[in-house]
Amino acid sequence: MDAFALTPPEWTQKAVHAYGFCCPNCRASSLEASQVWINRRSPVLTEDHRRKWQEFYNCQCGCAWWGWSSDRPPSNLTSQQDADLE
Repeated sequence: MDAFALTPPEWTQKAVHAYGFCCPNCRASSLEASQVWINRRSPVLTEDHRRKWQEFYNCQCGCAWWGWSSDRPPSNLTSQQDADLE
């Protein structure tokens, strides 16, 4: 599965919007998803002219969900990389 494929996988058709950026069924984080697809063909511009994308996740529990890239919580990996740069 290529997260950046141009064609959406079939499982994304049944995805629901998860407002907490986790699986709405079992509350698992996006890092625990078995499949990921990012809709890079249709970015949305925010009020401050930044792009955001729909990120689709197929959870291990079988629930497909999506959230906006701008709603994704900060990653420990990003924080560590930022700290290494200082």
